[in-house]
Amino acid sequence: MDRRRFALAAASLLAVAQAPPAMAAKAPATWDGLVRVKSKRADYVYLLPGADFRAYNKVMLDPTELAFKKNWLRDYNNSTMSLSSRLSERDVQDAITKGSQAASEILAEGFKEGGYPVVTEGGPDVLRLRTAVVDISINAPDVKSVGRSRSYSGEAGFATLIVEARDSVSGALLGRAVDGKVVGDNSLLLRNSVTNRSDFRQMMKRWADLSVKGLGELKAQSPINDQGARQG
Repeated sequence: MDRRRFALAAASLLAVAQAPPAMAAKAPATWDGLVRVKSKRADYVYLLPGADFRAYNKVMLDPTELAFKKNWLRDYNNSTMSLSSRLSERDVQDAITKGSQAASEILAEGFKEGGYPVVTEGGPDVLRLRTAVVDISINAPDVKSVGRSRSYSGEAGFATLIVEARDSVSGALLGRAVDGKVVGDNSLLLRNSVTNRSDFRQMMKRWADLSVKGLGELKAQSPINDQGARQG
């Protein structure tokens, strides 16, 4: 699956995750041959029946893709009264570039600390992970406007992590997961580029820890049965 197809798959899974409770209860039991399983760690997890994760002792990480919530830039600019406080498409692209690099580094560090060497070539003991942080919404972005301006918000924003696991040799799809989170403290704080960056990094570290522990649980529960493994 190329990066464009992965982005489409991520969008499909995100649509399920954002469904209202009544619709979420009707989320499909299967998806691309994967079986939906219960999980206390992530909002949605789908696994391939019969998959055996025990052989995977290393990981190969594709660069993390980032995407803001659809129309976030337009809606933010429409909400601000001052032209000097508005953001440009270049501002968003710069944030995506820097955020993607930071996310990739944090995930790689998390797996290394978790005992999984991060490699650049596939092999029988290598699990390939594709990740994306999508639906990003920043409540109070730091804008260099004319005059003194301060932004306060109870939360930094919202984002959703998408993880896709494949065998690095055959490319076989083994699992997908999605987890949406409010980013930042729930107390009213001054928001700027420093606090927003710190909140994003803290959230990525939590997701990295979740991913490492999730892989460990999958190895312990392998091979996956016909109904899918039950994650802790």
